[in-house]
Formats: sequence, C-alpha cells, structure tokens
Amino acid sequence: MNIQAFKIISTSSNTHQNITRAAILQKSADVCRDLILQQGGNFVQPDPLTAESLAEACRSPASASILQFIISYVSIRNAWVDGRHVLDPEYHFDDESFEQARNLITQGVSDVKTSLKQKNYWYARQRLGETLHTLQDFYSHSNWIEMGNRSPYSTLIKPILPLDNLADVKTPTCSSCDVNCTSNILETIITQKKLTSGYFSLTSSYKPKGKCSHGGSFDLTSQVEPKGGINKDDPKAAHGSLHFVAADVATAATTDLLQDIRDTAGNVEFLRLMGILQSSSVLCFVVDTSASMTEEIAEVKRITSFIIDSRRGTVDEPSTYVLVPFNDPGFGPVYKTTDPDVFKTEVNALSASGGGSDDPEMSLSGLWLALAAAPVASEIFLFTDAEPKDTELKSTVLAVIESTKSTVNFVLTNPLTNTTRSLSNPVNQVYEDLAVASGGLAIEIPNQLLANATSAINDTSISSLVTILQTVRDPGTVEPFYFLVDTSVRNLTFYITGNSTQFTITAPSGQSQSSGQSDGSLAVIQTVLNFHMVQVKNSSQPGWWSIYMNSTQPYTLKVTGKSSINFQFDFVEVYQAPHPGYTVFKSRPRNDGNVTLLLSMLGSGSEVPTVVLLAEASGSGFHTGLLEDVGNGDYLVTVTTVPKGEFFVLVIGQTNSSSTSAYNFFQRQSSTQHRASSFSVTAVRNGTWFPGQLFSLPFTVATSNSYSNYTITARNSGQYNMTFPSSLTTGSDGGANGVVELSAPDNATAGTEVILTIEATQSGTNDTNYAFLRLAVSRAVAPPAGLALSLWLSAGTLLISLVINK
Repeated sequence: MNIQAFKIISTSSNTHQNITRAAILQKSADVCRDLILQQGGNFVQPDPLTAESLAEACRSPASASILQFIISYVSIRNAWVDGRHVLDPEYHFDDESFEQARNLITQGVSDVKTSLKQKNYWYARQRLGETLHTLQDFYSHSNWIEMGNRSPYSTLIKPILPLDNLADVKTPTCSSCDVNCTSNILETIITQKKLTSGYFSLTSSYKPKGKCSHGGSFDLTSQVEPKGGINKDDPKAAHGSLHFVAADVATAATTDLLQDIRDTAGNVEFLRLMGILQSSSVLCFVVDTSASMTEEIAEVKRITSFIIDSRRGTVDEPSTYVLVPFNDPGFGPVYKTTDPDVFKTEVNALSASGGGSDDPEMSLSGLWLALAAAPVASEIFLFTDAEPKDTELKSTVLAVIESTKSTVNFVLTNPLTNTTRSLSNPVNQVYEDLAVASGGLAIEIPNQLLANATSAINDTSISSLVTILQTVRDPGTVEPFYFLVDTSVRNLTFYITGNSTQFTITAPSGQSQSSGQSDGSLAVIQTVLNFHMVQVKNSSQPGWWSIYMNSTQPYTLKVTGKSSINFQFDFVEVYQAPHPGYTVFKSRPRNDGNVTLLLSMLGSGSEVPTVVLLAEASGSGFHTGLLEDVGNGDYLVTVTTVPKGEFFVLVIGQTNSSSTSAYNFFQRQSSTQHRASSFSVTAVRNGTWFPGQLFSLPFTVATSNSYSNYTITARNSGQYNMTFPSSLTTGSDGGANGVVELSAPDNATAGTEVILTIEATQSGTNDTNYAFLRLAVSRAVAPPAGLALSLWLSAGTLLISLVINK
C-alpha cells in the first residue's frame, strides 16, 4: 500500500514515517546531549536509537511512551497530507510549484513556532507533520538529487533567500522514456542546474510542452510526450535507483527544519514538543465555584497541594496543569500552565460565591473548555453539587471526549444519601453518561466524606497508567470477568461504581478476597457509598485474574495498572485510488461497511498484537479484526462489522514471540467508548486563518440514503463569532455540503488554538456524527526580502511613471 511521494507503508523503501522518526530521534538526542553536557553530566549516545533508549539517555525513562506517541502523531499528520491534498501540487512540489510549496513550508514553520510560544503543543505537532510532508516530497519529486546534490536545499526553510535558477514554464526539461527513465532529464537542465519537478494529474493528460512528469500508473501526464517520470518514491519508481539517496537527503532536511524550530523555541521547549522531560501525567480540574461549594473547593486546594508537593521532581510530576472554574451564568477562563507553583496559586485563589446548591450550573461548558485545553488522553476531574444547566452541550462534550480519548471523572456532592446508604441522584444522569463514555468515574459522595474519594485523583493521575479491563452493566448482572495481567504491570487497581454491589477478586495463585474484607491478604478495599477502590498489595501477580460481580443494580468496572506497554489507535479511511494509502479521520466510523483502525504499539518495541477486538461495552459480544503489520510498530486492523452500540478496543498481544509462557502475554483496553454512525461528517482545513479575517471551512455530510434531513450544530472553543447552516438535506447521491465561517478578532494572538466541532443529527433519530478539527490563528509571514525589495522597486517605478505622464 503506497501513496504519492515517499511511501507511507512499505517494507522495501524508506517511508515518510521512517524519515520523520529518524530525524526526530536524532535531533532530540542532539538536544538532550547538549543539555546534559551543559549541566556537567555525561551523555551516552544510544545505539540503537529508539524512543526507549533515547528517553533513558535523556534521563527521562518515563517519557518513552509519550515520545513514541508523538512520533506516531506527527507521522500520521504527515500522511494526512496525501489523503486530503493529493490533487494540490503545491503540497508535493509537483508541477514546478516551487514558490507556492516553499510558502506552505514557511507558513507551517511559523505556525509551529507561534503555537509553541503559546504552549499549544498538539497544534504545533499537527502542523509540524503536515509541513514535513511537503519538505520531504521536494527530494523525491524534483531533480535536486539528479543534479548531484547530496545535501539539503537550505533555501526551502530560509524564506529570506530567493529560489534561484528555476526552469520557467516554456523551458523543456525532459525527453521521453519507456522502461528505463534514469536519463530522461535533459542534459542542458542538469548542466545549467535548472530546478524542475514532475507534473502530475489524475484527470487530465495536459502539461506544458516538453515538461517532465511525476510518473506512475495513475499519472495521466506521463502518458503523453515526453513520456515517463522522474519521481523517486520507491526503488521501483521511474528514478528509483536514487530512492535511498533522496530519502537520506530528505532526512537531513527534516533534521535541519527541526534545528530551525529548536533555535527559536530553545532546548527545553523543543524537548517538550517531542514529549521528552515530560510524564504523561496531567492535572486537570473543573470546579464549581457557586456559594454552596466552600468545602469542596477547600478539598481541591488540599489535594492540589498534596499532589504537587509529593510529586515534584519525580517521574509522576504532571507535565501540564489545567484549571477551569464555572458557576451560573459564567464559565472559564482556562488557566493552563506547566509551572506547578503558578497552578497552585490559581487554585488557591478559587472562592465560593453566587448561586446556590439547588441551582443548575454551567458545568458542561466548563468541561468543554477543559477538554479543548488539556492534552490528548488526559484525566479530568469535575467537582460540583448541582445538575448541569447546559445539557445541550452533551453531544459536543461526547465528540471531544471521543476525539481526544480523554477520561472524565465526576465528584458529585449531591447524593440522595446518609453516611451508610446511597441511591443515585437522578439529576446526575448526564454526568454518569459522560463518565461511562469516557471510561471515568461518577462518584456520589457527601462533602464530609470527600477526602475519602479524592485519593482516587492521586492514583489515576499518574504517568504510564494503562487500562486492562473495563465494562459496564446496566442493568446489573451476576457475572465473572477474567483478564490477563503481565509481568510489566504494577499498582494493579480496581475501580467499581454502583449501589448494593458485592464482588470477589481471585488472583492467579487462587488467593481470593471478597468486598466485605476491607484489609485482606490480597488487597486493601476502600468503600465510600457507591464507590469502591481495590488496591492490590505488593507486586501484581502475573497471569489470569478474575472478579465475580454480584449486583442487580447498574455498575461499572475498571481495572488499571502502571506499565510501559500500551497502545494508541485512530480510525482511518483506506483508499486504493488514486494513490493507495490511509488517512486518519476524527469522527465516528460508518456502520455500513468495513472499519479500519491504525494501531500503534507503545513499549520497548518487542510488543506484538495477536488479537484486536471491538468489544461491546455493555455485553459480552465482540468483533475480531484482521491485522496487517505495516512496520515501525504500526498495524492496520480491519473489522468487517462493528457493534451496534458502544464498544471498546481490546488488544491482546505477546511481548516475546520466542516464548509461549502466559506471563509474556498482555491485555490492554481503550478507556473511551466509541460508536458507529450511519453517515459521515468530514471537514478539511484549507488555507490559513489570520486575525480579523473570515475563515471558511467547507464540510460534507454523506450517507447511503438520499434525501435525508440533518440538524447541524457547530461550536468553537474560542467562542468566536461563527455562522453555519442549521440544517442540510442530502441529494440523490447521499451527500450534502455546508460551510462554517469563523471570525477571529483583530487582537487574536497568533498561536491561539481553537477546537471546532461540526455535529450532524439525522432527523427523527438519535444518530449523531461529527467532525473534530484542531485550528489555530496564524501569524502573517512577510515575503522574502528579495521579493519585498522587488515589489518596492516596482511600486516606485510605477509611481515615477505616473508622475512623468501626469
């Protein structure tokens, strides 16, 4: 499976992923080395250079998994360019579009730098991947390598320098070739060092007379004189003999661009961009500040100080802190920092005022802002004693939870309870639904027992936390659950929510303990009304564990541990034409055909998935996927049918294929529930969004049914002015198009990140889907100095001419 430019998936060529991974690892190693040497330490260059060995050499072993995660994310955004811009020549240096392509690189690098200045790391990583794709394509699609160059064309990342000696549109550049195209670039082009690139089209054979083509079976321009192509995308391409040379130079160019970003951002911020010197731990609080919340706010202050003070300087010290207050009618602002003392100051400034215990609050609005601001896969805690006033935001919050794979826990101090017995408060149903969907907890507890529940915050906000098992039963059942614990797992913990719930846990040794034993030989069980936390003593025993649940009331069960072995995944769209490949989409998959996941293993590199399932969240059914190894620890997983309701992704794998011991097998599960839809919503960011300008973003609703009606809702986390159609009706082809128009104020800060969701709901049903986009306001990039001077001289000449002819 390959796509335009260096391949995305290949075992015989150097891919965009390989190029990106190698450059990020090497440049990060350079930065770590310089920092450690400046501190008087000793840096040992890792060999081989992997995410795990680099994290160890950087004295930050806990950051190995997040470094792998970020490399994968940047690579995915790199591949996204081919999926969404395959027909746009400037994204690939096709059609001799050198100025336009260089402008894309210049704007992309600027976006990365301004986002880093605002500490919006995820948007910076997104734009980095997209920009690297265009830069890397230059070395495969142009004749830079054929002219004998073996080092990068530095002008591409230096916008103040002019692009010299470009072949103009009237200059012939190629002769025809058939089987052997190694010498089809005209000798005059090579000797005169004229820069050219191949033309490419899927729909037309037209190209300027005498011009080179990209080449390949889908390129119609290569079928007319001069025939053939010049791309070096793989060893079998038209100029495939130079493929590995081009890939090496593209790797060096990628490293140079990373160095340019480092020079601007500094060493520490560069490493933060790559996830090094960070743990995966995030401390994110969403707090009700109404008058009745005095005791809860005091507990938030206490647990904040405890976590910050106890983890400072450890591998579990949070890398990011987020605080969002809310009440009625207000919510926000977002306080986001990497400085624990600044965060502690903001939390200590919270006070309870306004509103009352019976008044609904703007809780979902505060949660929405927190989800938009927090890093992906964050653990978020919301404290309130009131029902939500803004329930219309539930679907938007669900969309952001699914897209970011964040977990939301609710601490609800409004139970229908005394200190010995509880019943679920019906006003908390929205919170319970969101907790279940995200894999979090909904803890109902009186405020006098609050400290008993906040211990869960300390335990669930550590780094390298993995989910081993998670399930929901509504109504409750009497049922055993079995799961596998591998040798890497520490801090094995069970979280159970539900009223009148009894259970028995059994270890691989046969040792067991019931819920009535608070401190047994196997575990310590803490019970506070509807919440049970079971912490296994000593080291977790590897092998098969079980928990026997006995309850007729609804309950949730989650089993976690601390481990370096985990996985990440995204739903992808696989296409065979015009260039076979895949692109990630941030929405729900369709339920009327195959669903494909891109699965990336995180760990030491020896972990191999053997079974991937879509497991029903509230049942025992599952759908098995077909695995395809695509290299670098990545796998395409194709499932022919999906569950009708909510589902988790469950991965069973082996850490050492040479052994069949049960101890070498592992089990991991996604925390977030997902679901499929009968239709899709897609949107693609085109162009650049500047302060004071209207930014148009087209989107499409597509289904297999014609003339279906959909209600449309769009929201942006910047709360900027926005217009969009309130409804759409699909045509006979099952498609409907709309446009969202966003307007950033004139004083919007460059690098400001905005999360946009476009939601569609099919009329008369509960079927909803969405598009999730991460946007940012950009800084206008000045034209190259030479161009600016030329324009100035041209303007001056015109003025003089006007004066003379007046």
